[in-house]
Amino acid sequence: MTSATHAEVQRDGYALLRGVIPTDWLDSLRAAFDRGVFPVEQWPVQRGHDWRHSLLDLDRGIQSMCRLPLLLATVGELIGETFFLSQVEGREPLEGGGYQGLHRDLSAQRPGDTVVALAFFDDYGPDNGSTRLVPASHRPADAPFDARDEERAQQITGSAGDILVFDADLLHAACLNKTGTRRRSALLTYFAAPLYETHLRTAKLRSVRMDTSDRFDRFGRVV
Repeated sequence: MTSATHAEVQRDGYALLRGVIPTDWLDSLRAAFDRGVFPVEQWPVQRGHDWRHSLLDLDRGIQSMCRLPLLLATVGELIGETFFLSQVEGREPLEGGGYQGLHRDLSAQRPGDTVVALAFFDDYGPDNGSTRLVPASHRPADAPFDARDEERAQQITGSAGDILVFDADLLHAACLNKTGTRRRSALLTYFAAPLYETHLRTAKLRSVRMDTSDRFDRFGRVV
């Protein structure tokens, strides 16, 4: 990333990495998503009935995607210290569903210790449940939600192979899938290294099956 991009990521609290997933990976990633779909009532914790959920964290292609160099470098830029991949889950809004109000996923213990990424396996836009967000709304993280924030929200639109990376405290939300056009994605969560013990205490409840022992420095390099 250039110095200008570094500044933008810190200021805005997110980065949209266009076409970062190799095109020839996409068919296998979509297949992994479809294989991993389970009915919502079979998940150990409650899942929305207007979403399709996929258990895919053991797939080798998914794991390779989670370790793409530019993705890791962007996560490191936001977290600013050693971090690890905590969770991967597939999500897809169903026709007529998926709408969320603007919200924050919230950092686990202190601002900036949690980063979320959405890896898109299909083209996405306002008609099939894409994400909207409010740039620069991640600091201070405890700022109350203001209904006027919807006026500042920007709709994210793009193509299969893009990855949206953002601070967990950034105001964001999915939109309604009006058309039923497929919008498969993987939701990735990265935590700062000091959160590892906390992560382990809830990993089973969150259906985490993968090895989470890898560590990456603030530049996205394996340590």
